[in-house]
Amino acid sequence: MIKIAIVTDAWHPQINGVVTTLSRTVRELTDFGYQVKTLTPQQFKTIQCPTYPEISLALAGPKIVAKELFAYQPNCVHIATEGPLGWAARSTCRRQNFPFSTSYHTRFPEYVRMRWPVPLCLTYRIVKCFHNAAQKTMVATKALMQELQGRGFTNIALWSRGVDTDLFKPGPKERLTARRPVFMYVGRVAVEKNIEAFLQLDLPGCKYVVGDGPARKILSSKYPEVTFTGYRTGRPLRDLFAAADVFVFPSRSDTFGVVLLEAMASGVPVAAYPVTGPIETVVNGVNGYLDKDLRRAALNALTVSPESCRRFAKQYSWKVCSRQFLSNLIIREQPISAK
Repeated sequence: MIKIAIVTDAWHPQINGVVTTLSRTVRELTDFGYQVKTLTPQQFKTIQCPTYPEISLALAGPKIVAKELFAYQPNCVHIATEGPLGWAARSTCRRQNFPFSTSYHTRFPEYVRMRWPVPLCLTYRIVKCFHNAAQKTMVATKALMQELQGRGFTNIALWSRGVDTDLFKPGPKERLTARRPVFMYVGRVAVEKNIEAFLQLDLPGCKYVVGDGPARKILSSKYPEVTFTGYRTGRPLRDLFAAADVFVFPSRSDTFGVVLLEAMASGVPVAAYPVTGPIETVVNGVNGYLDKDLRRAALNALTVSPESCRRFAKQYSWKVCSRQFLSNLIIREQPISAK
């Protein structure tokens, strides 16, 4: 049996698109008949990430990660994140001359710049160094592929995203006894998500923010008229999605946005900026609206058919996306081992 190792600094109990994507991919690969082992912060001592205490950073260097990989002896190593575990696994693979793949999920340079005065050119140089050592770097959209190639990234391959259309589906709007229309954001409540661009909009009805993060306390205090629900998962999240009238996605930095597909599968149109991520999945009049004026996009989205949104989302499945991921892996007959 072929063994696959996936190394990631983003894992449960975090709730975000990266964790959702990796979790579903692991499940699908297992169903395909592969043996998959994840190396995550749950297996090591951790510290809280500065300015983002919800994220745990593993205290594990190359020797510790190498020991785990050598014990498992995978035929393939995929490194999902540029955190401590990612760098440690990268070091091990390079030292053993073992090819590996990576994935670019997050605009790490921009996220750092929003918190500290670190030049983008410096962090992009570091991130490019990390990924260009891989045989393939997987990205979610063609737009992101072109952007990274323009920055000097090499060996880039596409790996799209999926949605669980059995879980996320249209349901009764009456589950929310709120003023209509209901405009909703779902995701991390953090500065990089640009949530205030949504909260500041003059819109009819009411606004909901579903999720949690380091900016929630400040934003809920600043916008008391907005309902902040905290994290929701599974059926409670499904019910909230389905009860919304428009899903507003104000982020300008996301590389894809799995929540976009979850909203569409729930029959809820999307309003977003015409930027990387939404520009790949939102078609004006079909499943939402893109506009430089987010208010105009949100109001126009009210005219979109829920059935049209649902039909669009059904084009995406985790099985198809996982097969695409699998086709990008570098699988060796001889597994990685201590030399």
